Amino acid sequence: MNVIDLIKKLLPGLAPLIIFVIADSIWGTEIGLLFAIGLGIIEIVYSFIQKQKPDKFILFDVGLLVIMGGISLLLEDDLFFKLKPGVIGSILCALLGISAYGKHNLMMAMSGRYLKGIQINQWQQYEMLKSMKVLFWIFVLHTILVFVAAIAMSKNMWVTISGPGFYILFGLYFIFELYKKRRAQSKYKNEEWLPIVNNEGVIEGKMPRSIAHNGSMILHPVVHVQVLNSKGELYLQKRAHHKLIQPGKWDTAVGGHVAADESVDTAMKREAQEEIGLQGFSVTAFKQYKWKSEIEQELVFAFVSITDKPINVNHLEVDEGRFWTIREIERCLGKGILTPNFEYEFEMLKTYLQRQSK
Repeated sequence: MNVIDLIKKLLPGLAPLIIFVIADSIWGTEIGLLFAIGLGIIEIVYSFIQKQKPDKFILFDVGLLVIMGGISLLLEDDLFFKLKPGVIGSILCALLGISAYGKHNLMMAMSGRYLKGIQINQWQQYEMLKSMKVLFWIFVLHTILVFVAAIAMSKNMWVTISGPGFYILFGLYFIFELYKKRRAQSKYKNEEWLPIVNNEGVIEGKMPRSIAHNGSMILHPVVHVQVLNSKGELYLQKRAHHKLIQPGKWDTAVGGHVAADESVDTAMKREAQEEIGLQGFSVTAFKQYKWKSEIEQELVFAFVSITDKPINVNHLEVDEGRFWTIREIERCLGKGILTPNFEYEFEMLKTYLQRQSK
């Protein structure tokens, strides 16, 4: 169930409120409550005839209407009936709050049931989560207003806030979201796009580079090439100081993102040529793993190459580069000289090389 579906399911709850106010103004509170409850029962029967089973949301909504309206009739006080939209709002606030800020996204799970066969990639999930956080606070605001109106305001003011007020708030929100989306789409046209992948590396969609680097933690593929010479020395590059992540630290010889519609192999060769001018070299894949930094989450495809081909550093991409002995690298581990990602991968590289030497 997405947000639009949720709003559609809330619409049947508006009709009994309007009927109540009209009937109340003509015949009084008791008759108004009876009309509202009667309409609610008709809605249940209609949903049953239409779908061969009652809609669970409408059943709950109208069931609460009948219970609270019945209590209002028994006590000869319409307050309980008027509190009903606030009770519904409180339940929805809890549902959205858990989904937006908790560990379990209940709304996403419900969407999976209602939108069978439709794949929602990680970027879409990320955008939905951002919307849920905004909607949670809109629901909170509206629910508070409903309770205040039920207790301290006139019937007309209460029905305005409980019914049309709800949709006015959402209308303003969606207009604002539509404006933001159009501005973002204009910006994204000029950006590099990256693939979105699952844990196995299967492509699920694509996203702008800025989304990958804004803390969304959407998984995307990158390539690393560890370059050794015939002496067993390992080439490292010093990251440029303008880099967003780990500037000025020593890192893997070659590293970069796979572009949208580009294969891992093509990206690996392109990055090697762009960063250190390496061409016509052979590589072996030795590891595939996930790495999370401060701002992004990557699926790393790690390769190793043993070559004595000339290396020409591109100073637009890299500050400098040179070959290091394994012992020299080991002395620098944990001292803030090397990037954390390289130190992590270096241990896997040593294990791989040890296995190959046996």
